[in-house]
Amino acid sequence: MIVNTPIYNDAGLIELIQRIGFLPLLDSGIEGYTAEDVVDEDCRYVVFPDGGWDWPLWKWKGSVITEGRCVYGKFFAGKAGFISMDWWPDFCNYRRSVHPEPGEGSIEEMILLTLREEGSMITRELRAACGFTGPKMRSRFDGLVTKLQMAGRIVTEDFVYPRDRHNKEYGWGWSLLTTPEQLYGEDVCRCNRSPEESFERMMNQVRKVCPDATTKQITRLLR
Repeated sequence: MIVNTPIYNDAGLIELIQRIGFLPLLDSGIEGYTAEDVVDEDCRYVVFPDGGWDWPLWKWKGSVITEGRCVYGKFFAGKAGFISMDWWPDFCNYRRSVHPEPGEGSIEEMILLTLREEGSMITRELRAACGFTGPKMRSRFDGLVTKLQMAGRIVTEDFVYPRDRHNKEYGWGWSLLTTPEQLYGEDVCRCNRSPEESFERMMNQVRKVCPDATTKQITRLLR
């Protein structure tokens, strides 16, 4: 575990992300280096005898993004996690260098243009707007969106939950997607270092947080 005492609330999680820079949500490939590992056991996923469930950590994601100004998306080997605003410029700088702007006429370009025009959309709305309505097209589209998140071109603005007849939120929620420029401004995606320098800075930061992690583990997470 990368903290001395377990975290009990979203404020504690925000403080940790701001301090360490990068925090995968679940499996990271590095022992103890996930949000799930650092929260108290009472904040982890639990299923009740009646079939219901509770997962405080999952419910914190929205407030961590909106109140903590932490960037969230599928950034780490295609899996979700948080990045502090201090480290986003380096992350964006490096990832965009290895994942160039989508080519003209590509599906990825259409996805980005749609988001830039609409501002933000939940995944299923974005999928429909881009014409991916066929029975076997969902997984392909979701894969392209993940690729754009890995490239630092799409982030999650918040989460939208359906409501029952009592106006109570339920379910896992839908990601409200947007671009980092629209959400945070153009300047947060600019960095005065080379992509290689940004990558080395990120590697060194994760080494400080996880001194027992191997170079291979850290590289897999950050590439």
